Amino acid sequence: MTKSSLRFAGLLLLAACSQSPPPAQPPLELNDAVQPSRVRTLLRILAADSMEGRQAATPGYARAAKFVAEEMQRLGLVPAGDSGYFQRVAAMRTPQGRLVLLPDFSAWDTIPPAQRVQDVNVVGLLPGADPALRDEVVVVGAHLDHVGITGRPGARCPAVGADSICNGADDDASGVVTVLESARVLASGAPPGRTVVFIAFAGEEGGPSGSRWYIEHPVRPLARTVVQLQIEMVARPDSLAGGSGKAWLTGYERSTVGEMLAAAGLPVVADPRPAQNFFRRSDNYRFAMAGIPSHALSSFGMHTDYHTAGDGAEKADFDHMAMVVGEAARAVRLLASGPRPEWKPGGRPTPPAPAPPRPPAP
Repeated sequence: MTKSSLRFAGLLLLAACSQSPPPAQPPLELNDAVQPSRVRTLLRILAADSMEGRQAATPGYARAAKFVAEEMQRLGLVPAGDSGYFQRVAAMRTPQGRLVLLPDFSAWDTIPPAQRVQDVNVVGLLPGADPALRDEVVVVGAHLDHVGITGRPGARCPAVGADSICNGADDDASGVVTVLESARVLASGAPPGRTVVFIAFAGEEGGPSGSRWYIEHPVRPLARTVVQLQIEMVARPDSLAGGSGKAWLTGYERSTVGEMLAAAGLPVVADPRPAQNFFRRSDNYRFAMAGIPSHALSSFGMHTDYHTAGDGAEKADFDHMAMVVGEAARAVRLLASGPRPEWKPGGRPTPPAPAPPRPPAP
């Protein structure tokens, strides 16, 4: 085991021992139906106070990552990180306290030890079975981190009354639950045609970006990745999407993905609030900028608990969430075995022009 692995193992041990675990839950049956009771159990664990708001690069985040890895193992996913299910992310903390992503661990080793920061994506893989498609890749993701605890360094968590923990039940524990349930549904049925990478990203809310790290260090070739689906905030219904059990897709008009879902009978509509620019506000946008058709599936209805301590599991609508999770699982199976998604003309975002070279010093 490398020194880097040992350091992260220590972080996980700290996460496991620094606080008592969530209350014991009954065993979860593995069948192919998405049940509100199962969704409720998973969401309550990921959004528990013991996860401390899952702020990037903290013991609370490490504790949540450990739980997700254990679930992926229980579902039989192939570990796809560089340390089992963990894909280590190299970062540093600047003297001003900012977390900065590094290009690789060679750079990390040159940083003074006091400034080194290591976070993780959690990655599991379901191999494709179709000889003509199995080398192609579908990435299904959600961000595991949230905004922490009021008053902690780097946290952006407004308290609500006496509650100082931003549990992030909707944002985005609900997305991580959907990733896990989609993996369970696919693993319990016929194998997908394409290989599916299921991933819980670090650092979407702040800190070292796990999606940027993945794109620079993919577990399967990025050139073979045909689509990425991000799940963002599906715990509550949105009246503009049609209410309970309905969801919307960012950038619907940009690729053939939205039409594919509609043709399959999935109740997914175009983003009803284009002025909010949600297409650019989650990890999917990094994949889109890399040229991969990529969208976020959501039912966020602009509730006022966003990024506050009011976003707890007790406010989730589990009947609605179970329906959307089931629809997401169907969407993943379609993307994994159906036609290859394509950009529509003008739909692919234009990468920024490279910065001009600096003039020589005088």
